[in-house]
Amino acid sequence: MTTDTAAALARLRGLHRDGTLAERFDEVGPLLAAMSAEDAARAARLLARADLDAARELHPRLPAVRVTVTGHGTLEALRVALVGELARHGYVPSVRLTGFGSYVFELGDPGSELYAGKPDVVVCVLDHATVFDEVGVPFTVEDVERVLAGKLALWRGLAARYGESGSGALVLNTVPLPRLWQARLLDHRSRARLGAAWRRANAELLELGASAERVVVVDVDPLLSSATELSDPRFETYAGAHLSDGLLGAYARELGHLVRARTGRARKVLALDLDGTLWGGILGDDGVEGIEVGHGPRGEAFRRFQGVAKQLASQGVLLAAVSKNDRDTVLAALRDHPGMLLREDDFVRILADWSPKPVNLRALTEGLNLGGDSVVFADDSVHECAAVAAELPETVVVHLGDDPALHAVTLLADGWFTTTEITAEDRARTRRYHEEAARSEFLAAAGSAEEFLAGLDVSVRLAPAEPGETARLSQITLRTNQFNLTTERLSPEEVRERAERPGSRVLAISAADRFGSNGVVGAVFLRARPEGLVIENFLLSCRVFSRGIEQAVLSAVLHAAREAGFAEVHGRYLPTAKNGKVRDLYPHYGFAPVEEGAWFVHDLGEIVGVPAHLTLHAEGRVVPEASPEALTI
Repeated sequence: MTTDTAAALARLRGLHRDGTLAERFDEVGPLLAAMSAEDAARAARLLARADLDAARELHPRLPAVRVTVTGHGTLEALRVALVGELARHGYVPSVRLTGFGSYVFELGDPGSELYAGKPDVVVCVLDHATVFDEVGVPFTVEDVERVLAGKLALWRGLAARYGESGSGALVLNTVPLPRLWQARLLDHRSRARLGAAWRRANAELLELGASAERVVVVDVDPLLSSATELSDPRFETYAGAHLSDGLLGAYARELGHLVRARTGRARKVLALDLDGTLWGGILGDDGVEGIEVGHGPRGEAFRRFQGVAKQLASQGVLLAAVSKNDRDTVLAALRDHPGMLLREDDFVRILADWSPKPVNLRALTEGLNLGGDSVVFADDSVHECAAVAAELPETVVVHLGDDPALHAVTLLADGWFTTTEITAEDRARTRRYHEEAARSEFLAAAGSAEEFLAGLDVSVRLAPAEPGETARLSQITLRTNQFNLTTERLSPEEVRERAERPGSRVLAISAADRFGSNGVVGAVFLRARPEGLVIENFLLSCRVFSRGIEQAVLSAVLHAAREAGFAEVHGRYLPTAKNGKVRDLYPHYGFAPVEEGAWFVHDLGEIVGVPAHLTLHAEGRVVPEASPEALTI
């Protein structure tokens, strides 16, 4: 036990002992993050016994999450571990267990307590006992196949019922096959057939997760690959705990990543050190030819880690280099070294100078127009990691250590970049940030902001969302914090439901200019109400701020509302720690306050026009009809 982890655990115990845990709950996440895995498990047991209702009331700015856990066996270990994982990620958690073995009733009956509680996430833990309890003794492979077929039909049916009646996500898992059951078949041919049947069933479960709305299926096999025991025969026999505490703890870790992704808290930027992180040696001392990358065992380990970073970048993670080095030498290494897998164009920013790394990380986030809580910083130096952690507490710091073979394992352990779905916008993100750099150079060369905008040749498309855009629009609600009027987070299924709901309209905002397409950059959620047209939310990506797009969109919506016969348009603003930028958006464009800090109304008299420097293409029916049927929804 290190001093830091011991002090963190002692502090948490002191808060609990003094009765101030709820009052100081904003300290819990950082304390858990500072602990070793063993101490974090001890802390989770303490938190699982605490009453956290008061913490939710005292800390309204901390995200709260409600999870219900159900399944076939004893799952208290998962509940405890999940409370700790969620608290570690900054949530105020509420994790409820249903009755032992009650998952079929709870998921199958829309009137059950599970549905009544409206959890954000339901975790239904599937285990081998759900199958083998019905196989009988003695058994054959055909017996197992028959039961598996019945269980798959049951699980599909429960998932469909939840999709119709539930809220949030339903999480299932693949079912691991214990050797203890396989070993009861004495011939290798039967064992092979059992393994094939079991894997087919798990493949069907994974296909369900890939195709069904609101269903996520966690693949348990990778969790077992780290020598975690599947089950403990004693606990399974005497307590009905079919899965080991270690496996349930690993499962809880995956669930923490899943919740973070579904609530819009995935990280966007991976800021990487260079010396000792992406290559071996010291570039300033060894020169471009002398660094280790791509040759020899250690050089190959560094190259493989570069491959991991490149893979993340291909899915929308923005790579940045933050290094104490000479910039020209760094660029020469990235351009010319034959063993290098990452090249200059793979990075959206390269900050190589002798400034302290916290200073450069602040410059990085300012340049990308993002917050420090969007960044994961990875470095092999414990001293640099400590300096960044001390000065930038909102930034995730990953200490990679000295062995490059372990860099990837360490970086990926906490799933900081896990997201709900990868979109075409994600895959083009690095290219679009390079285009943004070209825009910045154009702005610097322009004589004024007006000259910049006039020469930028901005065009905006506003149209009802198409089916292929729902994942991207969901992503905008999850990730956009600054230009987000209400910060309501929506899954792809919820976006689709809003788009299909009578009296509603979901509009996608796309933008382009002389440097290329920005893709889908914003969304407007509209609904017809008796009092008029309501803007339920309005969001815009930080990449396209200050170009008049918000004015053009509001102009189009207000004009369309007047033409459709609405008497008024209402808009809502809910202040958060990050959306102060849009506090005065509605008043600025002619809306009058109705309720202090919340609702605004436009009488559709004088409507702002589309900026002269911008071309707007409004396609399709922009607003829902103001029909009596719509107005009573």
